[in-house]
Amino acid sequence: MTHSGTDEPTLPTWEEMGGGVIDTMLDLPFADKREVYAFLRSQLRDSESLEDFDFPVEYMFKGVPDALVEGQDPVVATLEAMDRFGIHYGLVGMGGDHQQRALRDHPDRFLASMSADANEGMDAVRRIRRAVHEFDLRAVVTFPAGTDPQVPIDGARWYPIYATCAELGLPVFICAGVPGPRVPMLAQHVELLDTVCYDFPELTIVTRHGCEPWEALAVKLMIKWPNLHYSTSAFAPKYYPQAIVDYANTRGAEKVLYAGYYPMGLSLERIFAELPQVGFNADVWPKFLRGNAARILGVDS
Repeated sequence: MTHSGTDEPTLPTWEEMGGGVIDTMLDLPFADKREVYAFLRSQLRDSESLEDFDFPVEYMFKGVPDALVEGQDPVVATLEAMDRFGIHYGLVGMGGDHQQRALRDHPDRFLASMSADANEGMDAVRRIRRAVHEFDLRAVVTFPAGTDPQVPIDGARWYPIYATCAELGLPVFICAGVPGPRVPMLAQHVELLDTVCYDFPELTIVTRHGCEPWEALAVKLMIKWPNLHYSTSAFAPKYYPQAIVDYANTRGAEKVLYAGYYPMGLSLERIFAELPQVGFNADVWPKFLRGNAARILGVDS
């Protein structure tokens, strides 16, 4: 969209959106990136991933944000970054001490998500229920290709987690499409979402990490299933799939959510420099940057 006096595209203001941006994939700066992704090491086999990379998809990303500066408070650093770029809320994990401190001390800025592993069985269900009470949990996140052993999106071991989220009214953010880390991809084939949407019509599902190379299929499934949505995590805005942009501009304005990838692989500087060039219609931007996430995550203001 553009504002009067300039032909350069700009993002909508807080007033036009009814508040600031809601980033549905944000985290705090890491002191040791290799340790953050240690859970994947049991699956990785190539020497480059095991020995050379601090970040398992380093081969795909340039300008990955630096690690946390020694002595820097990661919560303060993240809040300052959010303020610079007009981010009101960030959906963050609750797995570390700093994340839990951010969630407890700044509930007006951070919303809790929890990673679930289908191989944990009922322990995962119990953790979800506890997190609702302890951290006002807003979403559950799954990485089917990242579990060990892998559990496909429609695998039976996910079903207790899906059923619990449906019961509690929690959305599930599911990584779908070819995974960036060098692990097998079939657990995340987009077609597997079809069965889950059918079996859990009350469950709100949001895909993460692009759905490529099946983004056109993702659009078909979003048209078919009202409970299926798409978020733009792990993609620089210049690489948003055209099928997704076209869908948002036509039938899918309520279905596509903004998600960044800071500090995992993209800087906020790059994301917000490129965002205005994405070809969304003017009426799509407020929904994309805030409204859809506010509805799905239960944000009132």
